[in-house]
Amino acid sequence: MTRSILIPAQAEDGHRFELIGRIPAQPRAQLLWLPALGVSARNYQAFADALAARGVAVFLHEWRGNGSSSLRPSRTQDWAYREILQQDLPASLAAVRLHGTAPLIIGGHSLGGQLACVFAGQHPSVFERFWLVATGTPYWRTFPAPRGWLLPLVYRFLPWLAQRQGTLPGRRLGFGGTEARGLIKDWARVGLSNHYAAAGMAEDLEGAMHRLGGQAQAVVLEQDWFAPPGSMQGLLAKLPQVRSQLQVVSASALGTRADHFAWMKSPEAVAQALFHSFE
Repeated sequence: MTRSILIPAQAEDGHRFELIGRIPAQPRAQLLWLPALGVSARNYQAFADALAARGVAVFLHEWRGNGSSSLRPSRTQDWAYREILQQDLPASLAAVRLHGTAPLIIGGHSLGGQLACVFAGQHPSVFERFWLVATGTPYWRTFPAPRGWLLPLVYRFLPWLAQRQGTLPGRRLGFGGTEARGLIKDWARVGLSNHYAAAGMAEDLEGAMHRLGGQAQAVVLEQDWFAPPGSMQGLLAKLPQVRSQLQVVSASALGTRADHFAWMKSPEAVAQALFHSFE
């Protein structure tokens, strides 16, 4: 039997949010899952149920500014990678640790997969496995032509627009939600340079990722132009000491479109691909 719970969390700077938990009776592992940019934790409940049915306790993190978060981005309320890495994710990790001692996995979708790897690098002895879905470095050279050639323009335009408007109007653009301008600036910098860094943090995030060990299960979707195989391979290349397996999931396996978001409503094939490492 799986328990469904809401777990309150509070970062050191006062930001409050809730994790959504799906906890089987005897979990063989615990997964801290990070959503895609602009996607609330509640959208991954079917995915969490699919994993919990296989014995994995799942804890869905909530991004600052989304869903249960006590904050919303504005001209006067801004944040970036630093607040996520130093404030919010440590609060979520502490909450997960209160709910069992099973081995810890960290994973995520899109931006969540990227920051899962970065956060794991900061805590190299904590996570044994990395589960990555429809993610990868946003670096423009890892994307196929001709779309990849246009990305440097996107990575310059979106931070400019966010700065001008006070936030990025992602809903109107069809990319993310209403996003903090600092967050978009940090993300775009990686897209141009392929180097993970956070404004206001002197820590060598790239070097920490290179020193990580463990095992990664990586899943890309056959029709996903937001995160093609080259992008995922570029992210895995930043984890040279991590044993990794990459699997491409098709529309026929999913039973729906194999794109960046449709899998969330039909997650069985993705859950099975991730769980394969346990079998």
